[in-house]
Amino acid sequence: MDLHFIAIGGSAMHNLALALHQKGYKITGSDDAIFEPSKSKLKNAGLLPYETGWFPEKITNNLDAVILGMHAKKDNPELLRASELGIKIYSYPEFLFEQSKHKTRVVIGGSHGKTTITSMILHALHYNGKEIDFMVGAQLEGFETMVHLTKENDFILLEGDEYLSSPIDRRPKFHLYKPNIALLSGVAWDHINVFPTYENYVEQFEFFVDSIVSGGILVYNEEDPELIRIAENTTNEIRKHGYHTPEYSIEDGVTVLNTPEGDLPIELFGAHNLNNLAGAKWICQHMGVDEDDFYEAIATFKGASKRLEKIVDTNSTLVYKDFAHSPSKVSATTSAVKDQYPNKTVVACLELHTYSSLTPEFLKQYKSSLYSADEAIVFFSPEALQIKKMPPITETQIHEAFEKSELAVYTNSEEFQLHLQKMDYSNKVLLLMSSGNYGGLDFNEIKNWVSN
Repeated sequence: MDLHFIAIGGSAMHNLALALHQKGYKITGSDDAIFEPSKSKLKNAGLLPYETGWFPEKITNNLDAVILGMHAKKDNPELLRASELGIKIYSYPEFLFEQSKHKTRVVIGGSHGKTTITSMILHALHYNGKEIDFMVGAQLEGFETMVHLTKENDFILLEGDEYLSSPIDRRPKFHLYKPNIALLSGVAWDHINVFPTYENYVEQFEFFVDSIVSGGILVYNEEDPELIRIAENTTNEIRKHGYHTPEYSIEDGVTVLNTPEGDLPIELFGAHNLNNLAGAKWICQHMGVDEDDFYEAIATFKGASKRLEKIVDTNSTLVYKDFAHSPSKVSATTSAVKDQYPNKTVVACLELHTYSSLTPEFLKQYKSSLYSADEAIVFFSPEALQIKKMPPITETQIHEAFEKSELAVYTNSEEFQLHLQKMDYSNKVLLLMSSGNYGGLDFNEIKNWVSN
């Protein structure tokens, strides 16, 4: 096939382009901005556009289809040209379904934890020599690209995002996959710019469960009351398996999982990650990996990139960065770090970076989310609010929302970084939570600050 990617530089889009290139497809693409690591990966594969921008002349009748990324706008000149010529236009999830409609589709959904669960499953399968197709949202150790597509593999593992499919397809991505086996990790209101009410957001997960192929399997977190209700109320004829957090202990800063074969030290920590592990185990068993083999594999799992990733470890200091931004994930991550290191001072930093977190109404959802931290810092950029044409947020609103005593609030990136640079790191754990970079923080610099 001859395919053109509109917005090829996106995290998911460039990985799909690389996977299809490896499969032998002819790939071209355009974008108005391409950043690392997408840029280098596309360049190494010979797929990097010669110049940035949109070029309708690239869209010709020789193309079999166009794949449209979320970064593009509805009035994108290449998109308009493709529509004019009647060329088939796929969203990213639509094309993944086309590539997998004759395979057993395993879809991992949920407001939080889906990248970690998908990564755990992929790690366990890879460890046990089981080859599958996949799409996962974070870079994993030992994998060059995070999309892999073949003709021969029977299974495909898909991370099921509830966000919109494309600028012209307002359906959540995970509604398009029609899973044979599905997992839901939990429901916590997110993407309020698209789903303005909690009820509307929950409805997307109800639709997802109803989209499971008849006779298929739903694995769900039975510690989430909303998921219990959704599972009980669906009229879809599917099998249902609930899972819960397994028993574990913490011994000298190491999490030990209680298994039928005895105690198993693991690299992961935190109740939310142990809950994710339980869900991953169920899915792996449905994909042909038995319990003992799963436990052996998971003992070597270090986590997905940016998911509670350890970036500094000295005798007295640890630094973690985490993708957490939703209130429930911030709370779970902060609690996990404090539970793991009860004798250290936990300094939790949160950047309010997403559309949701920067709205005055949604801020209230963060109440007590930093409760477990010994010291707490919130950073946000007033300039980001201006760029997005959103109403300003005051420091008073932040304090009232979080209800955390002695909460420090920074709105200037240089002042925030200076605070970190001058901080006494002895016997501390620094936790940096954000889907951004705190206005330009070089995470490698932190290593120097700790050592000084």
